[in-house]
Amino acid sequence: MSGGGRAGSPSRGHAASGGHLPLALLSALALLFILAPFSALVFATDWRHFHFVVGDLRAARVSFLYSTVAVVIVVVLGTPLAWWLAHRRSRWWLDALVLMPLLTPPLALGILLASFYGPYSLLGLQLSRLGLQLSNSVPAFILAQIYGAMPYFVLAARAAFEAVPGELEDISRSLGRNAWYTFWHVTLPLARLGLAAGIALAWVRAMGEFGIVLIVAYFPQGIPVKLWVNLQDIGLSAVYPLLWFFFLVAIPVPLFLGLYSRRRVLV
Repeated sequence: MSGGGRAGSPSRGHAASGGHLPLALLSALALLFILAPFSALVFATDWRHFHFVVGDLRAARVSFLYSTVAVVIVVVLGTPLAWWLAHRRSRWWLDALVLMPLLTPPLALGILLASFYGPYSLLGLQLSRLGLQLSNSVPAFILAQIYGAMPYFVLAARAAFEAVPGELEDISRSLGRNAWYTFWHVTLPLARLGLAAGIALAWVRAMGEFGIVLIVAYFPQGIPVKLWVNLQDIGLSAVYPLLWFFFLVAIPVPLFLGLYSRRRVLV
């Protein structure tokens, strides 16, 4: 892959050896700026009275369980869409449609979801008659997470499919393999690392989604809403234990997947 050649190129080696010192200093400053707020997590935590408050572990369980369900649905629906987008020549308007949920403020998107799926909407009324309540319920919680995570996965997956050499897919088809076989045995294996990075990104977005969930599914409370409730009802000290849990348990796996896939792409 071209990225492998660039990784060991003389220009990058020159930059790493200090040939671009001003850029390196600015990069270091930018990294410090990004990481600075996270230092507060260490210094502001009240370690002597470190404990979860009532409902924290239940919120963690809600976030883990329903984020998993949401990401599975995102992958099932988003993978074909991403593949289709990657194989379209004229797609700027399709890209705009995918980006719309991403560019919409989360609270506004939550209001739109409530207006479309809520109990007072036409669709919501019909779904309620079928026993499916999309407001302050588990399905509503999962729905909000899907809308928060799917654009990120689709964009990452589309980039992964675009990186697959089209010549290999052409060879498979020239050997008499149909499109379905080519997708499963050629395209998907070659795009797996990018897809893994997309899943990791979607997982983090689903776990951390607050604005949409706050409007559509205040109950059951996941980690983001519980953080807000703890801050309002108890104070700042009640936030940090759940934050530590989020960073130590929820972040490492998707972070590892994302970094591993990027490393394999660059090798």
